[in-house]
Amino acid sequence: MSETTHVNAAHSGTFQIGGDLSVNRLGFGAMRVTGEGIWGDPADREGALATLRRLPELGVNLIDTADSYGPAVSEELIREALHPYDSVVIATKAGLTRTGPDVWVPCGRPEYLIQQAHLSRRRLGVDRIDLWQLHRIDPQVPRDEQFGAVRDLMEQGVIRHAGLSEVGVEEIEAARRVFPVATVQNLYNLVHRKSEEVLEYCEREGIGFLPWYPLAAGSLAQPGGVLAEVAARTRAMPSQVALAWVLRRSPVMLPIPGTGKVKHLEENVAAAGVQLSDDDFRALDGVGRQEWERQQAARR
Repeated sequence: MSETTHVNAAHSGTFQIGGDLSVNRLGFGAMRVTGEGIWGDPADREGALATLRRLPELGVNLIDTADSYGPAVSEELIREALHPYDSVVIATKAGLTRTGPDVWVPCGRPEYLIQQAHLSRRRLGVDRIDLWQLHRIDPQVPRDEQFGAVRDLMEQGVIRHAGLSEVGVEEIEAARRVFPVATVQNLYNLVHRKSEEVLEYCEREGIGFLPWYPLAAGSLAQPGGVLAEVAARTRAMPSQVALAWVLRRSPVMLPIPGTGKVKHLEENVAAAGVQLSDDDFRALDGVGRQEWERQQAARR
């Protein structure tokens, strides 16, 4: 384990969601506190609750969840573990329905999105959801109708700030014509670079970027490579270095690594204390881009 395990998430710096909601940049994704396949109750319920309760002690004050995690299980566990939340920001999402383990079906009907936001608010035990994100844009429903539902939720005071997930720049701009987009949540890590243009757009516009699956390093995690060398030099784990790189990549980056185990949580938070030199950052960026390009070429 890294010697930086005493580090608090506050070492990652802060970001103002929507310009007025301050959070420490290193957050937590609460998808993995559910059962296998993100379905049902966790195998170790007490372990999941202990993990959630450890978050404020480690300075983690941004928790990302969704109505579909369980479904409902993640939100219910968060309330049981942490309510009342004090300074912890709970961000949730809707727009995907569940019919079984690892099955995700988009549903963007406005009446459904509005219903789910109200249900999330009740499950979480809050008067207003600080950050609510459209989990996916449903291709079967006109997107402006989905965006209109988000605007209505904001106007009704059900949600404070709103965001999008798995979108491109054009979709963000279309949504911004209907409601203020405070965050974007896309898959992004050292070796998955599809969202580079989206990240750069978010940075220019002051939009928070929540990368999901931020720890992944693919084949770069093998011994003998740049990642291993940097990990040895910084006395950190390769996963911590990968997460430190993500944090360093942009000031709008809000990574949300998730786990159901306290030990793994503590290891992830320790990444906030990993200091990458400029040379290390550039070297990791270069090999990460090469790995992404290699993956793309292999798919052609």
